[in-house]
Amino acid sequence: MTRTSNTLTKAQVAEFCRSLPGVKEDVKWGGVEVFYVDQSKMFALFNLNSNGLSFKVEKELFLGYVDRPGIRPSPYLARAHWINMQAPFPMDAEELQDLLQRSHQLVVAKLPKKRQIGLLI
Repeated sequence: MTRTSNTLTKAQVAEFCRSLPGVKEDVKWGGVEVFYVDQSKMFALFNLNSNGLSFKVEKELFLGYVDRPGIRPSPYLARAHWINMQAPFPMDAEELQDLLQRSHQLVVAKLPKKRQIGLLI
């Protein structure tokens, strides 16, 4: 898919991540905005210095995404099936929001059942 006028800005991505159940955010490692659930389970990162966005995708879909123009394996997190892209993001708003929500749910699904309460969509 090519870049369209229906892409999200960094601020819109951050607002969307904050809207997901149980999300907290913090700035770590000298300029990385981290979105996480359940104290420390990350599902999305923004490198504030480079405008890079990274998030988790399903293992089966990882190679398909990194084959797309503008998307690459996320530094340090590729082994856990994280992808990285720079703004302007190489997918439309609907697809990016869907992937961020799925990343959130992938992380939530790994939590103990009693801690998943209120976090599942």
